Amino acid sequence: MNPHPPRLRIRFAVLMMPVVAAAVLALANSCAGGVTSGTPADPLGAEIARWNTFIQADTARDDNSAQVRASSSPALTSAAVALAHGRRELALLRLAAARTPLAALRYTREHPAAGRSNAAFDAEWTRMRGVLRGRLSPAESRALANLHPAAVRAIAEAALPQVRILFDAAPDYAHSTLPEYGLSYVGEAVAQDQFIDWSRTLTEPGAGAEPPFRSIAPEIETLQARMLAVYRPPVSIERHPEFINASSVLKEARELDAAGLRHGALLRYLQGVLRFQPLRDPPPAFDSLRTPATLRAFAARIDRAGVDHGIARVFLELAQADMDDTTRGAAHATAAAVAAEVLPRYFAALAPAPPAAARPPAEVTVTLVRWPYT
Repeated sequence: MNPHPPRLRIRFAVLMMPVVAAAVLALANSCAGGVTSGTPADPLGAEIARWNTFIQADTARDDNSAQVRASSSPALTSAAVALAHGRRELALLRLAAARTPLAALRYTREHPAAGRSNAAFDAEWTRMRGVLRGRLSPAESRALANLHPAAVRAIAEAALPQVRILFDAAPDYAHSTLPEYGLSYVGEAVAQDQFIDWSRTLTEPGAGAEPPFRSIAPEIETLQARMLAVYRPPVSIERHPEFINASSVLKEARELDAAGLRHGALLRYLQGVLRFQPLRDPPPAFDSLRTPATLRAFAARIDRAGVDHGIARVFLELAQADMDDTTRGAAHATAAAVAAEVLPRYFAALAPAPPAAARPPAEVTVTLVRWPYT
């Protein structure tokens, strides 16, 4: 068993552009300037700058701290670049991925004694059970109904069940390995709880009417079947971690959908669609004329006045960021996948549900055991 606690991995490509460092500095300056001038700072920009400052000031040399900094710093930089380009939904998604391990690290630093013995861990876990009590019950479908726009609600809804799942897993992990590793799980649960509360600062009442979100259980089952059909040697062996990543996010989508958290389910489902594309043979190919034209057509549809297509905008902005990479040999695989598969499936998910396909009889049962969100 790996003694180190799993981390939420940063799964988006980072654009290494010359303006990266300048973007982070400009972001921090603009946030600070907004406060001193009397104008409220953009909460998204301020949060990115705050965690970037945390990383820059952190000089701890232990392996865990180094790992968290290495995974979170590029994601925060990418969030700053996305925000500098006006891509707020993408910036929020990247911030959400980076913030969890950083906030968990800060929590474990604030409670070092709780990681030194099982008794101390159990006492801290019991204390935090009281603090998190409101989020340790099964999530209600309309728990975050007052969050707007749709992308903010989707990302917060995806975090909502993780509070309980991570917190409940912490004692087993602490007692099976070391208390400090279980404490990290508690820290991640706390981080998700804090992220949900902070998300309320991003609410924009005039974001537009929400599309008719529905259960996407049929789409999830169809995608799962496509994954299983491709999961054959040699690709199942050579690219096993990628299959695990795609399957794990699809599992989240299924759980969110079953809980009635439609925004979060759609976000995770579309992420599953995107992660599956490189595993296809062949994957969607980028066409220098057709792909940008398709994305422009989708952009016009997403920008239609009066409708909040923020979840689709997350992936449109991801494709636009991918096409910003002008280095020689850039394949623009993400842009191709978003244009060919992800955005069409978003709009299909807003239409009436397709009839459920008949499932073939099971030939074998496979049980996978894993720690949450690994």
